[in-house]
Amino acid sequence: MNYIDRLMAELCPDGVDFYPIEELFTTRNGYTPSKSNSSYWENGTVPWFRMEDIRENGGVLSEAMQSVHESALKKGGMFPAGSIIVATSATIGEHALINVDFLCNQRFTVLTPKEEFKSLLLPKFLYYYSFVLDRWCLSNTTQSSFASVDMKRFKKFEFPVPPLEIQEALVEILDKFTNLEAELEAELEA
Repeated sequence: MNYIDRLMAELCPDGVDFYPIEELFTTRNGYTPSKSNSSYWENGTVPWFRMEDIRENGGVLSEAMQSVHESALKKGGMFPAGSIIVATSATIGEHALINVDFLCNQRFTVLTPKEEFKSLLLPKFLYYYSFVLDRWCLSNTTQSSFASVDMKRFKKFEFPVPPLEIQEALVEILDKFTNLEAELEAELEA
């Protein structure tokens, strides 16, 4: 059992409900606006996230390194703030919580809580539980020209939905652990 599930079991000895991705989230794929249309890439105000953003700036993001013009939006519009992006092709095993309305490239599947679950889920809790999803993705890939996650099975992966006060407690514990880890890394580098 992983760390977050062990903590949850301690805090919820009677268990919690789990829901598959397809029931809990609206899932959509990111995309890259056509590079041949230069107007999509000039004077952009729409944050467009790529793997480089996660590598450079971590897993909780409010700014993208690159933006696209509003004219590059498809009919579905932007993905809403509070969504999780999960790398499901090429570089698998990475994710981020995005705190602004955004676009992202096609390597990501975007998980947006469905309306009926929004009040039951803390975005930061989803971010932390997505580390479990990352490990699952790494062991559930298919091969073609490049690795990709088995999306049929991906939609069946289950997220827990503990009470909000338990989610808050878990986030607080994991934030402290993450901050301590960052401090230790900084000291080791120094």
